[in-house]
Parts: sequence; C-alpha cells; structure tokens
Amino acid sequence: MEKRLIKKDALSGVIDKIASDMVVFAPVQDEDNVLFKQIQKGSPYLTTFANTKNAPKNFMFPRTELLLKYTRTPKGVQFASDATEAQSTVLFGVRPCDARSFALLDMLFDQDKWKDPYYIDKRAKTTVIALACNHPASASCFCTSVGGSPTSTDGADILLTDLGDTYLAEFITEKGAKLIGYFGDAKADKKAEEAKEKMARQAASEIKVKIPAHEIKPWLDANFEHPFWATIHQKCLACGTCTYLCPTCHCFDISDEMKGADGKRIRNWDSCMFPLFTKETSGHNPRPSQKERWRQRVMHKFRYYVDNFGAIACVGCGRCVMYCPVNIDIRKIVEDISKQ
Repeated sequence: MEKRLIKKDALSGVIDKIASDMVVFAPVQDEDNVLFKQIQKGSPYLTTFANTKNAPKNFMFPRTELLLKYTRTPKGVQFASDATEAQSTVLFGVRPCDARSFALLDMLFDQDKWKDPYYIDKRAKTTVIALACNHPASASCFCTSVGGSPTSTDGADILLTDLGDTYLAEFITEKGAKLIGYFGDAKADKKAEEAKEKMARQAASEIKVKIPAHEIKPWLDANFEHPFWATIHQKCLACGTCTYLCPTCHCFDISDEMKGADGKRIRNWDSCMFPLFTKETSGHNPRPSQKERWRQRVMHKFRYYVDNFGAIACVGCGRCVMYCPVNIDIRKIVEDISKQ
C-alpha cells in the first residue's frame, strides 16, 4: 500500500486539481446542516465536522433512479435503456463509517449470482476518499460496536488521517492509486505511521457507547414472537427518517409512469417503516402495525444480513439516533434485547 504525506495547507490545492479533472462531491456547510454537494475548483468544503446529514449512499444508490424508457406501439412495446451513465466521480471527506457502508452494500448489490448493474456502474466509477475521525461524536457514534473504527479503510479507496500539520494519505485500492499523482511524492515515514496508530487508539477510546450488537443474534433467532416486540414501537411516527438517513438501508420500489404511449421505469427508495411497504394487492398486510415493522428493521440489520452476508447491516453512524423526531434509540433497543 502506497502512503504519502501532504501538508495541511496543500490539501486544498490537491482537491482543486482533482476537481479540475473530475466531478467532486465534498462536505459543505448548508445553513445548519453539513451535506455532500458538488464542488468546483476553489469551492469551500469542510474537513472538520462530525458527519454529514445525508449519507453518501445516494451517489451509488440514488433516491430516485431511471432504469429504462419504453414506448407502446401497434407492434408491441419498444424498450430503450436510457439510464444515466455514471460519471467518473470523487467523493471526498467520507467518514469511515459511511465508507464502510459501501462495503456492506457491495455484498447485496454485487453478489456472485445477483448483480445490480446500475449500482455496480456507479461504484466502479466512484473513488472514495475517506477522512478518518480524530474526534468521533461521543453522543451518537458507536462504530466500534458493529465492526468499524474511526480509521477503518473498509469501502474506501484512499484514507486521509489528520496528523496535526500534515495528512497521511493511504492508497488502498487500484482506483485510489490512480490519484497518487495529485498528492505529491513525499512518502510517509515510520514516524507518521506511529502517529496515526496513536491517533487511532485515542479516537476509538473517545467512543463511549458500547452495545452488544454481535451478541443478540441467538436471541433474535429464537424469539420472533416474543412479547418484547410490543414494547419498542409505541412512539414511532412511521416517518421513515431512520431508514432514509441510514447509510445501509436499501429497500426500494419499482414503478412505471406513463404519459400517452411513452413510459419510464423508475426505482425509488422505500422503507420498512411505511404502512404500505408490504401491503398486498388483496389488501392483506403481513406487517399491519409498527410492531411488526420495527421487528423487521431490527431483524434485518442484526439477524437476516448476518445470516446472508456475515455482517451486521449497521455502521454505527448514529444518524437514526440524532434525527429521530421521537428519540427512538436503536442502541437502547439492542441493549434491551441483550437483557432478555
């Protein structure tokens, strides 16, 4: 793995050069929020922030995505695959938890047998430059409980670590290595690597919340009908905030929209929190209340994804904790399950 040192005041020049050649998205202050937005050469961006409000999953798996167009003719239906072709893109400033979400989504959308060409195309053309967390948000972050860390390289192509006056740049993948030329030729020494390790230990120690996420699966396996499920959903508004802000939630609906003889097929995000999510044409709904929907959400993240892919479908970013309008906390639910 190639490693470079770059002075802090030189980073803006590096990003400007990349932005001159490629599409770049970075964390930007937008009123009270930090959001990923496209930047141009000279545009301001943030390197000191807890995390963005919008997870960068949207760049690989858009909220609304055109899959194809079609036209009805007297001879039948003519199809045209007019899905927008992905551009070469750089996502700069992705926190390690969000970068790790790409590795988890890869397991679903890029399996040996089942492959999503739309996701795979965007993933292949996107270079992820992650920014290590020197000071995680102690009130909401819990990445170390679900297999991550403030300096995780999972899902990233390049990892930048703030060492004070310099950044340590680690080029993890072939995609990342293609950008080495932008970062200069000052190779990292042993002192820089030791400084990174010290920072990593300190950052991990600042995450105070620890939950037994890996320990609850045996209980989930055996307690689908347990009375516990009736205790966690009462406050839920079914607004979908937790799933729409989640970096790993990936449920979607496909619909056809027609105007005259022309139509288009669109994929839209969906949410297990919504009453219509599993409603059948007959009118029957196997998940008629938020009890069943919340059970599904917990089961999906901590049981089903583990069964299918050997990983918990949560990166511990804390967005669902911070932005739930009625303060439902997935960490407390996991804790309560562990006490059953």
